[in-house]
Order: sequence, then structure tokens, then C-alpha cells
Amino acid sequence: MIARLRGTLVQKTTGQAVIEAAGVGYCASIPLSTYVRLGEVGEPAELLIHTHLTDSSLTLYGFASGEEKGLFLKLIGIAGIGPKLALNILSGIGPRDLEEAVEKSDVARISLIPGIGKKTALRIALELQAKLEKKEKVLAGRAGGWTDDLVSALVNLGFRRKEVEAVVGEVVQRHPSEAGFETLLRDSLRSLARL
Repeated sequence: MIARLRGTLVQKTTGQAVIEAAGVGYCASIPLSTYVRLGEVGEPAELLIHTHLTDSSLTLYGFASGEEKGLFLKLIGIAGIGPKLALNILSGIGPRDLEEAVEKSDVARISLIPGIGKKTALRIALELQAKLEKKEKVLAGRAGGWTDDLVSALVNLGFRRKEVEAVVGEVVQRHPSEAGFETLLRDSLRSLARL
């Protein structure tokens, strides 16, 4: 597994960089923020690498900082977000701005990233918030009586009321009465994604 590349930058585009190390040219997909931080062709360059292996390919993803790489790994840990979409997210918003948007539950800001709709933005906010161990809630709510709030939130996201009511009923029954709105919403979204 390749974790770091250090060598000479021989080519760069907005989505890829080729670094020659020990006579071998390694091509890595990079976010826009890393592209901006790389030097000019012919200069020394260094990238932190995530090696992504599937049945049909081996792809390198390169990052200028540990912060970018760490956030990339958290993003690909979210169901439905693969490496290409995670790279697109990091190209559309800087790591600190994304963490701030998650911390402030700014789903609207996340959904401004090209290729990210409201449902995906909400899922990113919910799951990243848990991964980043932030205490703020994605959505505020009152203590108890979550069923109506859950149904309303999910219908506003574009799900059909009939499906939502069935899923929310099951989710509420599965969880203890002290379960918070965020937990119930996350579980409801997962159940709806399977339909």
C-alpha cells in the first residue's frame, strides 16, 4: 500500500497529478485544494496517498495535508459516498469550511457543492457530525413527540408520506424512549434508503 509519494512533479491537471519517484511515474487523483498547493511541473512535490483497491482497479488519491486526507477517509466511510464523490466534495469546499458547516448544521451550505443534493447533504452532516464527535445537533427538536417532527422533516426532504409514516413507526418502536431526534432521523434515513 502506498501512503506517501515524494518526487518530482511531472504533470498536473485540476483532477490529477503525476509524481515521478525512483524512475516511476505515479498518477494520483487530487482535489482542487491540493492542485492549488502543488508547485510547478519540474519542482519537488509530496502527496499523502490513500490507495483504493477494488476488484477491478487500484487508484491513488493524493492530498497536500493530513487534514484533507483524514476528512476524505471519513467521507468515504459514509454509505453512498465513494472516493470520486468524496474528492468532488473536497474540491467544492475546503476541509475547515466543511467541518464548520457540519458543526453548525449548515445543510444548505453543504448542498451548494456541485453534485450534492439536499438528501446527501443531510446524510453527510449527520454522519460527519458523529464522526467528528461534535456535540451540536444537526436538527433541533423538543423532548419527546418525535414522530410528527420526523415525518415532517422526511416529507420535506422529498420522501413519500405513506412510506415515511411506515418507516418512522418502525424506527420509533425499535429505539428506547430517550433516543434523540438525530438518532431517530439517521435510522429513518437508512431505512428509507433501503426501499
